[in-house]
Amino acid sequence: MAIAVSYGGNPEHKRNPGNFKLTPPSQPRADKTLCDDAGIFCKMEATDLLRSGVRRGLISDQRVDQFPQNIWSVTKTGVPLEAQLENADLGIYHGYPMPTADPFRGDVLKRWKSL
Repeated sequence: MAIAVSYGGNPEHKRNPGNFKLTPPSQPRADKTLCDDAGIFCKMEATDLLRSGVRRGLISDQRVDQFPQNIWSVTKTGVPLEAQLENADLGIYHGYPMPTADPFRGDVLKRWKSL
């Protein structure tokens, strides 16, 4: 399944549009965490992180067709990420750094380190 998922992105989680080719390119919202703060500016890196989460089994039990609703991953610098399915027909997700107040953040880090 890792190869079947892809990253689409969401301009609300971008300050710098990088090479995501979003419309609008960026539209950061004050209440959203930003990929920029996690050092993610390249769509290929976001896709690799998404697929790493699938390969490590950090996927939700909830499904939409064949795809998990959520996938979790962690950057090389230790920032936990969450991705949400946005197109179940194509397996496209958008992701963002998990908020520091999210209690599940610690679980993601613990599980990532144990794999």
